[in-house]
Amino acid sequence: MLLTTSVGSLPKPEYLTTTRTKARKGEVDARVLRELEERSTREWIKTQEELGIDIVVDGEQYRGDMVAYFAEHLGGFKESELVRSYGNRYYRKPIIVGKITRPKPITVEWWQFAQQLTKQPVKGMLTGPYTIMDWSFNEHYPSRRAATLAIAQVIRDEARDLERAGAQYIQVDEPAISTRPDEMDLAIEALGIVTRGLRAKTITHICYGNFAAIGPKLHQLPVDQVDLEFANRNFELLEFFRGKRFPKEVGLGVVDVHDHRIESRDEVIKNLKKALKVLRPEQIYVDPDCGLKTRSPQEAVEKLRVVVEAARAVREQLLH
Repeated sequence: MLLTTSVGSLPKPEYLTTTRTKARKGEVDARVLRELEERSTREWIKTQEELGIDIVVDGEQYRGDMVAYFAEHLGGFKESELVRSYGNRYYRKPIIVGKITRPKPITVEWWQFAQQLTKQPVKGMLTGPYTIMDWSFNEHYPSRRAATLAIAQVIRDEARDLERAGAQYIQVDEPAISTRPDEMDLAIEALGIVTRGLRAKTITHICYGNFAAIGPKLHQLPVDQVDLEFANRNFELLEFFRGKRFPKEVGLGVVDVHDHRIESRDEVIKNLKKALKVLRPEQIYVDPDCGLKTRSPQEAVEKLRVVVEAARAVREQLLH
């Protein structure tokens, strides 16, 4: 109970961000970049092990934007000019220009690399079909639904290959769901295509949107666990679950990834106990609100340390 994990992305060290910039300009050989991505992945796996995290992530050191990364490896997409996502962050918004295909596995090799570095289970990390569709321009398919379901087919193949490789946990990130409540049924349908038949534990991560609108259908999401950001909203999301027997596990975001402040151990313990008045201990997984890539490496480590220490303290209290 109260197993600890991370949502997915972790900060890239300066040596890697500098090299990635040079690689985009053609100034660095791809082999050199790959070696540094592997080095950074090793460092983050080691850090998570030292912190005592139960379910680790590879940190996505080889990825840029969560949607553009998949579009770059799928057939049927081309790249647009830079588009602002939020703040001063930009990405090259993909354009769907033809039938979407998956020439080869996208994440499996990196998952295998990370898993052989640790005895802890490593999560397989995928971006969901609805989010890929919503964060892309569609110039090929006749409707948003047609585009979403086409993407779902190739993400399903990726999920199955991850499971065949040995992944015990497969997370399908769908942040766009909470911003388009009117298309919740489409997101549910597409996610069902991805997860149907999988034996691995399936998770979807959703953050920063209109939960009042999508809340009534959260239980319909075809996954074992729904991971949500609680800390950024001062745990007001707990009210949605109060008095209900929510049938799924809940990933409980207990540290705010958009705040430089490092939460105290006592603060996180207090909020975990607040959640335990609403949710069962075996139902809760403890993690940050979202990916930590926007924080400095040191801030990310300290936030993860608080997650682990607080969860461990509450777990020990429950066992005694």
